[in-house]
Order: sequence, then C-alpha cells, then structure tokens
Amino acid sequence: MLSFDLHTLIYRPLQQVFRFIATPENDFQWQYGTLASTQISNGELGLGTLFRTVNHFMGHRIESVYQITEFEPNKRYGFKTQSGPMDSHTLYTFEAIQGRTKVNICTRISPGDLFKTGSVAVEKTVKKQYRENLALLKGILEACPTETH
Repeated sequence: MLSFDLHTLIYRPLQQVFRFIATPENDFQWQYGTLASTQISNGELGLGTLFRTVNHFMGHRIESVYQITEFEPNKRYGFKTQSGPMDSHTLYTFEAIQGRTKVNICTRISPGDLFKTGSVAVEKTVKKQYRENLALLKGILEACPTETH
C-alpha cells in the first residue's frame, strides 16, 4: 500500500482551482502519463459520477474507471477506483489563504499484481509523479490569468 499526503499553494481563486481539478477532461493537461480522462456517466459532475482514464505508467497502459466519492464544491473532491488493475482512493481538499488556494492531496494506492508491493522504486516513482503533477498544475493555472479552463 502506497500512502502519502502532498500540498501546493496556487496563486489563483479557489473556485477556478477547484473547477479545473474537478473536471476529468482536464487531467491530461496536468497529470503525468494521463492520455485521456472522460466522464462516462450522465448528468452534472457530483457524488456517484463515473469517469474513465487511460494512463501510461512504468511501461504499462492502464485503463481504470473511477467513481466520485466526495464532492463539496470548492472544498472537497475525492474518487476511488471501480475497475482497473490498481485500487486507489484520492482526496483533494481546498482552502483559500490570502488570495491563494492551498490544494492538499491525500492518496492511498494498492498496486495489486501490476507492480511488486512494497517496491521502493515504485513508491518513489509514484510520489515523484504526484509532486510533478502538482507543480505542473500550479504552472498551468498561474500562467493563465483568466478562467479559460
């Protein structure tokens, strides 16, 4: 089981940051290895919404379906796997701090048979990837002064 918590501060309004992160179709822009991410259930994004992702990680093509398990606009956005080679649960929390948005991410991943459990190399690679994702997210949102996302 891989488990870690990370955070970043983004110099953008909380609503803009939340909306960008909580839109699955934006994932490929800031999540390393994400080739596609699409909502597959009907209706507005919220609790119970399903989305499918296609990723490339450590030489493997990974297709997964996720269900949104927590959705409180501008405060919490969480999801867990419904199908795919790994079990994971991710929760983003958001907080406005003096004109910035603090984004916290808490992730728990069980790689199943895809990767050797307890592998230090896999754990380091995954954590590094999530750190890079947050840095890319920050860069994208701060580079765009208007809400075009």
